[in-house]
Amino acid sequence: MIKIVLVCSAGMSTSLMVKKMQEAAQTGGQEVSIQATAGENLSNFGNDIDVLMLGPQVAYMRKDYEKKFVPKGVKVDVINTVDYGRMNGEKVLARALELAAE
Repeated sequence: MIKIVLVCSAGMSTSLMVKKMQEAAQTGGQEVSIQATAGENLSNFGNDIDVLMLGPQVAYMRKDYEKKFVPKGVKVDVINTVDYGRMNGEKVLARALELAAE
């Protein structure tokens, strides 16, 4: 099972994206775990993350997250702004799965 965590400043705006991604995963038959959190709560997930996707509003923190998580084998990316704004869970899930497969 691929474990995906979405991060934003408060963890609230990504909650709707999680729901949309879960719907897309269910439709596509993918086995994934998708959760959202605020950046300051990310340590609660320990090392149990495959893909870390940042909301566009925290894109400026990408380098910090890469320094911390890439050495642990976690793929880090920023969610496409248009896909995020449109809450396109299907496209965001596809990107997360693409990252996990790299």
